[in-house]
Amino acid sequence: MSMKPACIVTRPVDTHAEQTLLAQGVEPLLARLYATRAIKNKLETESSLSALLPFHSLKNIHAASERLAQAIAQQEKILIVADYDADGATACALAMRGLQAMGAITDFFVPNRFEHGYGLTAEIAELAAQAGADLLLTVDNGIASVDGVQRAHQLGMDVLITDHHLPAEQLPECIIVNPNQPGDEFPSKALAGVGVMFYVLMALRHHLRQHNQFSQVPEPNLAQWLDLVALGTVADVVPLDQNNRILVAQGLKRMRADKMQPGIRALFQVAKRKIHQAQAFDLGFAIGPRLNAAGRLDDMSLGIACLLSDDIHNAANLAEQLNDLNQERRQIQRSMQDEANLQLADINTESSFSIVAYHNSWHQGVTGIVAGRLRETFHRPSIVFAQAENGILRGSGRSISGLHLRDALDIVSKRQPEIIQKFGGHAMAAGLSIAETQLPAFRREFETVCRQLIQPADLNQTYQTDGSLEPQHLNLATAQQLAALVWGQSFPPPSFCDEFNVVSQQIVGTGHVKAVLRKSNCECEAMFFRCNVTLPERIRVVYRLIANEWRQQLELQLYADYWENCT
Repeated sequence: MSMKPACIVTRPVDTHAEQTLLAQGVEPLLARLYATRAIKNKLETESSLSALLPFHSLKNIHAASERLAQAIAQQEKILIVADYDADGATACALAMRGLQAMGAITDFFVPNRFEHGYGLTAEIAELAAQAGADLLLTVDNGIASVDGVQRAHQLGMDVLITDHHLPAEQLPECIIVNPNQPGDEFPSKALAGVGVMFYVLMALRHHLRQHNQFSQVPEPNLAQWLDLVALGTVADVVPLDQNNRILVAQGLKRMRADKMQPGIRALFQVAKRKIHQAQAFDLGFAIGPRLNAAGRLDDMSLGIACLLSDDIHNAANLAEQLNDLNQERRQIQRSMQDEANLQLADINTESSFSIVAYHNSWHQGVTGIVAGRLRETFHRPSIVFAQAENGILRGSGRSISGLHLRDALDIVSKRQPEIIQKFGGHAMAAGLSIAETQLPAFRREFETVCRQLIQPADLNQTYQTDGSLEPQHLNLATAQQLAALVWGQSFPPPSFCDEFNVVSQQIVGTGHVKAVLRKSNCECEAMFFRCNVTLPERIRVVYRLIANEWRQQLELQLYADYWENCT
């Protein structure tokens, strides 16, 4: 929990939308919360599968369906080329399960982060040809694989790209399904890679149904794999627009009903999370990191194998291995963070608009997490580099709301083409490669671009809240009601801001404080994590409502994100 002085802002309420929602029967608290999150009509809160956007407006979706149907009819070997993060792993498992259920011959290959780099490269195409592939299907990558696609064609293979990343100026010459490609009219641009693959399967099933291809193979129910879609969508931190909220809500619904892949059940168990209470938070902060650990430290094939296992004992063994890797990742991360903090102790970060850190002993699989921690600590766009090979550094960056990180890297690349060898990503996260000799030049140029694009006010830590919460809502029922809904990126979980009297407090665990707070006549237990000071008598708190389970009993707890003295 940050104790650096921060700005607390109440989200503006669209009063017209709030009145519309109230008139449509939405209860007052939810109407207010929805009206601050761009929801203008009750229909936008619908979470049934019938409200999903249809697949027809995705560019090239029909061509993709036809090519996959041809591969099934001719029993061609489809090799799925996956990314090595949780989105790529879930997309790969979904493609394997879905295509095989429709009669396809499939296998998968996930590049090793340390040996092959990212995406469908020329080297990967050559390996695929040696494996006897007829059709390469990328999931969660490929939009920038111009050379890899060209090499695949030279080797006699077709390529179908499914991706969601932003494209560069040049596109690969093949069938591409990506809602963010030029000319695509699909209303939602926020699909994760696993979401794009789910839509491809919907379109393929429709195509096969129209051509009476389910006489010998039973038509699959795609909903049985929505747990994979939910996990990949949340773990990839894509914006949770209504379409993504539906996918996540339906996936969570299946998890809570204990209808999920054995691998996901096993990951819940090793993470000691309660499946029947599964929330998006569990996927993003417990399940996703354990799956990601394989791609960060070892080989994501382990994670995909866990998701593909139909044997609960085998899945449990694989999940234990993933859990061990995650423990190792945490140790590496702590060491890197300590070293980064030592480096930055000698720098006046307050006068900087960016953070760029590097050490020759750092692990490139953990740079993104450390960049995220530095961003949280200093509230600056942060990029962390580690050695790759032959004098090359690979970096991962995390940004703040005032800077589109990929666009900033694009500006650096255009101004100084010799600095960045390659880059890609999103507004809030990006990756890049540079020569080690170019690090000082990159640090200077990135700082210059950040100074030009970021407003000084954006560098101040700001907590956006939903304002004060009336005492009648400070209860377990409200916490449970909010927990049952889907919150996440661009649809933030409700947080509130109020003044409380501190009735009592005690240190618990390592550096945490548990306190009893009073507002009006209502007393609540609150947790202040990573808090090593004594709370004053009266404080202003930014907090969230949590339905905490303790000894098989549910109780209300407030989780404090920030507090300040108001005596």
